[in-house]
Amino acid sequence: MGVKMTTSIKESVERVCRAAKAAAAGMARADASRKNAALSAMAKGLRGRAEWLKEENRKDMEAGKAKGLSAAMLDRLELTDARIRQMADGIEEVIALPDPVGEVLRMWRRPNGLLVGRMRIPLGVIGIIYESRPNVTADAAALCVKSGNAVVLRGGSEAIHSNTAIARILRDALSANSLPADAVSVIAQTDRSAIDTMLAAEDCIDLIIPRGGEGLIRSVAEKSRIPVIKHYKGVCHIFVDEDADFPQAVSVCVNAKVQRPGVCNAMETLLVHEKAAPRFLPAAAAELLKRGVEIRGCPETVRLVPQAKPASEEDWGTEYLDLVLAVRVVSSMDAAMDHIRRYGSLHTEAILTKDHARAMRFVREVDSSLVLVNASTRFNDGFQLGLGAEIGISTTKIHAFGPMGLEELTTMKFVAFGDGQVRE
Repeated sequence: MGVKMTTSIKESVERVCRAAKAAAAGMARADASRKNAALSAMAKGLRGRAEWLKEENRKDMEAGKAKGLSAAMLDRLELTDARIRQMADGIEEVIALPDPVGEVLRMWRRPNGLLVGRMRIPLGVIGIIYESRPNVTADAAALCVKSGNAVVLRGGSEAIHSNTAIARILRDALSANSLPADAVSVIAQTDRSAIDTMLAAEDCIDLIIPRGGEGLIRSVAEKSRIPVIKHYKGVCHIFVDEDADFPQAVSVCVNAKVQRPGVCNAMETLLVHEKAAPRFLPAAAAELLKRGVEIRGCPETVRLVPQAKPASEEDWGTEYLDLVLAVRVVSSMDAAMDHIRRYGSLHTEAILTKDHARAMRFVREVDSSLVLVNASTRFNDGFQLGLGAEIGISTTKIHAFGPMGLEELTTMKFVAFGDGQVRE
């Protein structure tokens, strides 16, 4: 019975992948107006069926509570009216963006008269493996549709009702606009063997993007026969420089840690220049403690903030995804950058300073997918950076670095225009 069930799952997943490959050919031919019409119908469908989506989501929330999911995980899982509106708004932002497909860049003429250029084309079929957040279903689909790709979505079992419901609305919108519904497909099998089959479908899927915890991403990267965009964790830092605007810095740090602690762009480590620490740290700690943040600090932090617990070596590289913050007092900006090089995850780093030259040095020398000056780490997000909805954040540099929007879901092919040239 177990063998038959596994075989059935394998065959079902393979069918979904083959159908997506066939749909990708149709999507690559679709013009911008038809893709935008489908996207508009998707946004309208999400808004119009919000109550049904919340009903389906409640099934997942109740099951999640019964399984003992953490508060952070349940927060990621929940679909509220505001989050449904945000999904629809994100799709409409994608509609407003220029269609990248077919764009020709950098044309140049060779001595033999051949005109050479590069044209932007879809990647093909994108496989997304993700946990908890149902909004990924809509975000990923919108970007893939606009960029002329097909997408195969495999969400976590904890969100199966939510993901299936969202996908149904999106597929209906595609069909209503004469585009292949299989351009947006959800693998409904929650068995882990479905992921293994998906990762072996190299003839159908062109790129895998895992979104979730470090364990999921490492597992996907180890098993996949398909190229993987990786983002292991978000150990994000803010460095408060000696001449920072302290009231502004307190506000930014509280936002970066507290506004939504269970996400990858929340601040996990606060670095404070030793000249700023005596004035800044007690004020910042008071606001953070007031909001329930547990502070784990270096000896100087514990001296200045008696409520802080001593930090261990493990704390400096930890992505808490919770109301816990590591704090270290550093002797200089160089020491702060050395700390980031050692413990960072190439995700998001920020400096709070009034010194332009130091800010620009930090921007140049810190290696991260987004480096900010005087702003919260919470802005490392495709929607916030003006890309429309994002499909994920890459920390691996190849083939993309940072939030992945429309252009990051395309590649470039060479095109050449001649007049009978032959090679001698």
